[in-house]
Amino acid sequence: MVAWLRVVLAAFVLVPLAARRSGLTKLPERLSMLVLLGAVQVAGPFMLIAAGEEEISSSLAGILVSSAPLFTALLAIWVDHEERSTGLRGLGIGLGFAGVVLLLGVDLGGSGSALLGGGAIVLASLGYAIGGFIAKHRLTDTEPLPIAAAVMTTSAVLLAPVGLATAPDSLPGLGPLAAVAALGLLGTGVAFAIFYSLIDWVGPARTFIVTYIAPAFAVVYGATLLDEKVTVATLAGLALIVGGSWLAAGGVSVREEPAPGRPAEVPVGDHAS
Repeated sequence: MVAWLRVVLAAFVLVPLAARRSGLTKLPERLSMLVLLGAVQVAGPFMLIAAGEEEISSSLAGILVSSAPLFTALLAIWVDHEERSTGLRGLGIGLGFAGVVLLLGVDLGGSGSALLGGGAIVLASLGYAIGGFIAKHRLTDTEPLPIAAAVMTTSAVLLAPVGLATAPDSLPGLGPLAAVAALGLLGTGVAFAIFYSLIDWVGPARTFIVTYIAPAFAVVYGATLLDEKVTVATLAGLALIVGGSWLAAGGVSVREEPAPGRPAEVPVGDHAS
């Protein structure tokens, strides 16, 4: 139900914006790709994350979901030579997945349900990575805002049966409703419009650099607001995943000449002038 309300509210924001720009006219001929993208990058991951957080802490969920750049780099070996990782970037993949294994084996290894919850979060990250490549290679001639609007709409349709089937017996309180509204309107609607713009601009590998700051905030917020326990394994896993993702995305690579119509790639840590 939470996942369904997220995408419904996001579609409520994005569809009118896309329609005002007449950006929805080309979408029917790409319906199959949009349904696939909605399934693997929104509907599936949102359900998996919501289910996973029933079993693990928000801080661990925030760290594990940041493994998306690792899957992007790994999948690029077969599907996208531009995003392929070699040398230090390949080392980054190994370090990042070592962090995932550490968290699953140490912090979550004592409980079968917690291990399944952590696995659900990691699977959601894989969906994010696959969706990035679909958007880059199959929807390149479509504006990002219409893509985001269509993906949220198709995801809402896909999730409607299970969302309605799991509706609560009574209306939730104002706090949960406000939380879901903020998550849907801002954290999903506005965020995904920016997300697809970044994929079109700099590619999926660098787009997922945004996930580097999320786990740090997740750990801080979990510890301070929810009294979640932060272990040595948690911090070690955080360092390995974020550091490995940074290397895998080419954080220490040199500047490259931009392709026609695209900005130059900027190594992680540099600031655009």
